[in-house]
Amino acid sequence: MSDRPEAAPAPPRVAIIVEGSNAYGRGLLIGIRRFVHEHGPWVLFMPEHGRGMPPLDAIRRWRGEAMIARIETPGLADAIRDLRGERELHLVDVSAAGLIPGTPCVETDDRAIGRLAALHFQQRRFSSFAFVGDERFRWSRNRCQAFIEAVGDSGPVAVYNADSETGTNGELAAWLRAIPKPVGLLACYDVRGREVIDACRDIGLTVPDEVSVLGVDDDPLLCSLASTPMSSIIPDAEGAGWRAADVIARLLAGERLDRDLWLLPPIGLTQRQSTATIATDDPIVADALQHIREHACRGIKVGDVARALETTRHVLTSRFLKHTGHSPHEEILRVQFRQVETLLLETELPLAEIASRAGFRHAEYMTVAFRRRYGMPPSHWRRSRQRPA
Repeated sequence: MSDRPEAAPAPPRVAIIVEGSNAYGRGLLIGIRRFVHEHGPWVLFMPEHGRGMPPLDAIRRWRGEAMIARIETPGLADAIRDLRGERELHLVDVSAAGLIPGTPCVETDDRAIGRLAALHFQQRRFSSFAFVGDERFRWSRNRCQAFIEAVGDSGPVAVYNADSETGTNGELAAWLRAIPKPVGLLACYDVRGREVIDACRDIGLTVPDEVSVLGVDDDPLLCSLASTPMSSIIPDAEGAGWRAADVIARLLAGERLDRDLWLLPPIGLTQRQSTATIATDDPIVADALQHIREHACRGIKVGDVARALETTRHVLTSRFLKHTGHSPHEEILRVQFRQVETLLLETELPLAEIASRAGFRHAEYMTVAFRRRYGMPPSHWRRSRQRPA
């Protein structure tokens, strides 16, 4: 008998057909990577491509046991069907398109995204709503339908669907001019949201006072570099990637699945300047909101706002409370802390510099107020929000 140790089984060969050109795709890849680091090793095949442009020839030549794919084009679906016709291939889809029925699927809960967007605008007292989508994608249609249903009797929802990756700016601009305002507008994803903000700028519509714009994916570069920094819903892309890899591992182990669909709700929403307003027909409150948004980080007080609007502090406060449900002082703090959040997330600036840029005279006061508001000091909050590299 040989006492030679038994060879370890070869790691599974797994193809990852997920584009890395957008924030959601990168999030999926990060989640898959985390699972592989925790439970691997896997031999990965990862051809680089953008949405709608998978390398079909390379996929057809690949030989392996399992695949995680974002199947959004008929061409990719056909190539994968061909592979499965040749041999057994475990497959998990991370797209809502449903191009290969019966395939285990891990998706973002698009209906939950639509509901969260509606609530965001309803809390800001909008009575007119809009959706800008991309008719090519089922997930866009799902978000639109859920948004309309969640808005309900709060007001009409105007819908514009582009039929290409970039849309037609002239048609979008004409549509934006025609819809009732002020309007709370959900874009199906951040690229569309930036197009809306750019179109508003080009035709002289103000964001967020006339058109309040909310995206989806929370891509920090796209959102922060928009001409008006864009608020965005945060889907759990990393969680979806991790779950898809977990399902593949269970299939490779011969486990029988008890379901074929996993829906992951959004993590939350990052508010930036594009939705930093409340819909109101009171001119003093509207002007106060704009003045606070533009000057809060200069350290202004309520009295400064009242003087700028040529009214009294008492009148300003009473009308502000009536139309927004909170005081002008609280609105100043809200704008300041949004700036603090942005600087904590997107820079490595020390707290003293962040406090100064957000309009706080002393870093110590900012830290105490931050802890009271968020339940933790700014340094801990910064670490808790850092995304894996």
